[in-house]
Amino acid sequence: MTLSVGVRTVDGGTAGALSLDRAVFGIEPNVSCMHQVVTAQLAAARAGTQSTKTRAEVSGGGKKPFKQKGTGRARQGSTRAPHWSGGGVALGPKPRSYRQKTPKKMVQLALRSALSDRASSGNVVVIDEWGWDEPSTAAARRFLADLGLPGRVLVVLERGADEIVQKSFRNLAEAHTLVVGELNAYDVLCSDWVVFSRRTLPGQAGDAEVADTEVADAEVADTDVADTDVADTGVAGEGDAIAEMADTAEGEAADEAGDAGADDAEEAE
Repeated sequence: MTLSVGVRTVDGGTAGALSLDRAVFGIEPNVSCMHQVVTAQLAAARAGTQSTKTRAEVSGGGKKPFKQKGTGRARQGSTRAPHWSGGGVALGPKPRSYRQKTPKKMVQLALRSALSDRASSGNVVVIDEWGWDEPSTAAARRFLADLGLPGRVLVVLERGADEIVQKSFRNLAEAHTLVVGELNAYDVLCSDWVVFSRRTLPGQAGDAEVADTEVADAEVADTDVADTDVADTGVAGEGDAIAEMADTAEGEAADEAGDAGADDAEEAE
């Protein structure tokens, strides 16, 4: 079964259809994974700057309030103890980080689950081209009306290329914009509709990345072949050098033998 979505124009028209990647938009949503990832994301958004002073940090209290014995009262060592008014706080909150460690594969699964949930209900929209020359909140509001997108809308933009679109939607309370690299499960689940363009639709850039990888592998293979040729050339060069050394050694031995024969002839005379 092919998972497809109609491509729309900014004025509400149609511009064909587009197949969605089933690995991104066609999986069974993992509810528990989405819950854990969203909980971790909300926890990481906490500032964690709350702080209270302990009895060691509260000013004052350096003097014993009264003598140890003879007063009939309980012995006290400082007026800044937690049970005194104006004293320090016992076991109070201190600055801390609320971040949770979440595996990358779990984050990716949560995002794919959220996108699959929106795609299964038909709440994923793909725009052919924005084509806006200047920021316009009226154009953004008209876009939502023409496409019939009620509720909260998440618009996924291309980094650096859709600044005009981002400025057009930023004054609308019902719309939220994100660049494609910041797409996450929480924002998808908080939105009723998710709007992509052809360039920001997940699963479309993967083919180009695979092609680039294959080209890179081919270049590496060519480089390896070239290195092999160089190695063969180096071996051949070493063989020639060894042959030349052998010829030189034979020539020197022959010359020495000739000189020895001449000496023996002179001694015989």
